[in-house]
Amino acid sequence: MDTMLHKVANLVLGENHGKNKTTVNGKVVLMKKNVLDFNDLGASILDRAHELFGKHISIQFISATHADSRSSEKRLRGKLGKPAILEDWISTVSPLTAGESTYEVTFDWDEEIGLPGGFLVQNLHHSEFYLMTLTLENVPGHGKVHFVCNSWVYPADPKNYTKDRIFFANKAYLPSETPELLRPYREEEMVVLRGNGTGMLEEWDRVYDYAFYNDLGEPDDEDKVRPVIGGSSEYPYPRRGRTGRPPTETDPETESRLSLIQFLNIYVPRDERFGHLRMSDFLAQGLEAILKFLLPEFEALFDDTINEFDTFEDFLKLYNGGIKLPKGPLFDNLLQNVPIQFVKELLRSDGEGLLKYSTPQVIRADLSAWSTDEEFAREMVAGVNPVSIQLLKVFPPISKLDVELYGNQNSSIRSHHIQEQLEGLEVNEALKAKRLFILDHHDALMPYVERINATPSKIYATRTLLFLQNEGTLKPIAIELSLPHPDGYELGAVSKVYTPAKDGVEAAIWQLAKAYVTVNDSGVHQLISHWLNTHAVIEPFIIATNRQLSVLHPINKLLHPHFRDTMNINATARNILINSEGILERSFFPGKYSIEMSSKIYKDWVFPNQALPMDLVLRGMAIEDSSSPHGLRLMIEDYPYAVDGLEIWSAIKTWVDDYCRFYYKTDDMVKNDTELQSWWKELREEGHGDLKDEPWWPKMNSIQDVIDNCTIIIWVASALHAAVNYGQFAYAGYPPNRPTLSRRLMPEPNTPEYDELKDDPKKGFLKTVTPQLQSLLSVSLIEILSRHTSDEIYLGQRECPEWTMDVEPLMAFEKFGKTLKQIEEKIVKMNNDERLKNRNGLVKVPYTLLYPSSEEGITGRGIPNSVVI
Repeated sequence: MDTMLHKVANLVLGENHGKNKTTVNGKVVLMKKNVLDFNDLGASILDRAHELFGKHISIQFISATHADSRSSEKRLRGKLGKPAILEDWISTVSPLTAGESTYEVTFDWDEEIGLPGGFLVQNLHHSEFYLMTLTLENVPGHGKVHFVCNSWVYPADPKNYTKDRIFFANKAYLPSETPELLRPYREEEMVVLRGNGTGMLEEWDRVYDYAFYNDLGEPDDEDKVRPVIGGSSEYPYPRRGRTGRPPTETDPETESRLSLIQFLNIYVPRDERFGHLRMSDFLAQGLEAILKFLLPEFEALFDDTINEFDTFEDFLKLYNGGIKLPKGPLFDNLLQNVPIQFVKELLRSDGEGLLKYSTPQVIRADLSAWSTDEEFAREMVAGVNPVSIQLLKVFPPISKLDVELYGNQNSSIRSHHIQEQLEGLEVNEALKAKRLFILDHHDALMPYVERINATPSKIYATRTLLFLQNEGTLKPIAIELSLPHPDGYELGAVSKVYTPAKDGVEAAIWQLAKAYVTVNDSGVHQLISHWLNTHAVIEPFIIATNRQLSVLHPINKLLHPHFRDTMNINATARNILINSEGILERSFFPGKYSIEMSSKIYKDWVFPNQALPMDLVLRGMAIEDSSSPHGLRLMIEDYPYAVDGLEIWSAIKTWVDDYCRFYYKTDDMVKNDTELQSWWKELREEGHGDLKDEPWWPKMNSIQDVIDNCTIIIWVASALHAAVNYGQFAYAGYPPNRPTLSRRLMPEPNTPEYDELKDDPKKGFLKTVTPQLQSLLSVSLIEILSRHTSDEIYLGQRECPEWTMDVEPLMAFEKFGKTLKQIEEKIVKMNNDERLKNRNGLVKVPYTLLYPSSEEGITGRGIPNSVVI
């Protein structure tokens, strides 16, 4: 009888009813579903209704030390604790604006759980939520235990998840060192993230997979047909994230596109999407308006007024009250159709003016200093594209283009063009003294010149020679403008050399020659230095990391902050920026050949050469010298990008070295790390698969290999991107300084254009460079690109200070942060040193693009952790 009563008691009260119960208190911090800056009230009401019907959010611990004896599998897995639900969901008042909410959770503690190595979450609510952290206050034998989650958890519907979401304690383990009972969970999570390679991916999916750039064109529209970029020897390219959208009916190789109204719904894994603050700041609706509505409306408006900047004073209206537009139906329709966020940011109207921008730094101190030869040259080492200038090693410059296809493309610049500008040196002496430099946009552009010039754009292939003066600054000494021979490319180039002039029509022609160079440099900067060499090349690293390196892996933890939001911005770019007739095609000279041209240049991309020291040496801008700072002696001592960049590079490398050597004690540990080896193999064979057979791919066989490769990844994602992105508005926000288009070729004597240039040089200049409409489009774009959002996380910072339980990496990271602060002090000191003329120039814009921290807004400084805007 007693036995029967005992069984009944166990059934009713549980097997542990006679034992002393231990409870563990926890706090869950999460953010509810939101719409931009506000909580989704409808979703919140439905979640409360689910609570009333017993559908809760529950958490169940996974033991790292005790096996689940009930498991039917042959391999052991951690025992599961009793589920506990989030308390007081209904009674907890959530803020109207999107933000954190904290909930209590109480666990009936099972001593056999021991140290929890992770936990499962089951969401039976109607809506998803963003799980930030779980903190346990009094775990028996372990005290406080903290879990960093930072992930969206969707309802536990079979269409969303086949398994409950799992989160691990924030301690890093190499695969071989992972507690045996957690290994099955670690491996299963990776399977989920890889997906099965089929079907259209939905917003709740967490799948990382690869695809070609086959979603830029629209084969149903003849003007919007574009080749598939990637997957071929003709058009090689890094891979992008797969969306699984169906192909177009016309061309099965081309992926269908979303409408502009739907572009915010493009698939990227949910945790890669912008947070609510960045989404709000990004003003995606405003970017949509540029293409969907503003462009044709502006065309109509400007047809009624003007389509030119007649004077340089007209540009100043952009910053001093805006452009005056006529009142009437078109203007009223414009204001009614532009989304409210974009009204705030783009249409800053004071009731009279439209399109008012903040004044770019390049004209704040002096309205004309931008046009000087000194500033033209200085921006090659301290401007927005300081990564293209090279030491001239051979004079005259030579071409590497195939002679059979392009004939003689060597330079026509000769000694007599430059001799008088070398401070008394002979050309050979200047060459030997390493005082001649070149900005060479000849070979990359020449194959496209004929095709581009068949469109409204008119360009030259250009070479610009510069001389390093005794005072340490550069001056341009010759510009070569080249066209293909009119009777065929194979007959070589037809070139003309221009040299500096101060007076008369020759001065106006020299100013135009510089403009043609700047147009080329603007396009190369945006498409190559910026888009290709940071945004596009980093995306495969993001995909491979999530597919092959568990969140428990130390290298995942190291790199994860440097991938934040990049997939989202790249997906958005494919929809409205780099797509056929997108903003870049409309605003920059390559037009419809933009991404195709960047594909040709990607053929020569070499991963190890992205390391700053290697890049400087290969461009001839530095030589190895053990007695110089960072082991390099710069050919231009006052080269702000290189000077500051080497400081940042060294700090990153020291941090990565400290971190990696904590986890890897021997080279064999690297070789035997199965996840690391799979990651590196997939990067080469899939992510950058079109270059997989290149001999330059680094190995991953030693601790030093890990350090070197991870340092490059972090450098590209953070500092390199900052250097080529966040100065755009400072310099290109004033279109005459960085024009993006040229509409006619150099005027020849005895033509009306030449006479106009002679009579009114400024008007001739403005009629040649970017017209008003494209200028507005370009300035609108770069103002958004140059702005730091309110939720930016900078180099040396982490989203959560308790990002790892390992003390030594935390201490190394703290040291890294202190080093960056010291670098900031150095930068300020150098910018105040009047002897370093390149750091401010005649425009008085201090070089701060590699100053690590910043505030929100357009600041011209700050290095975010990742490739973002």
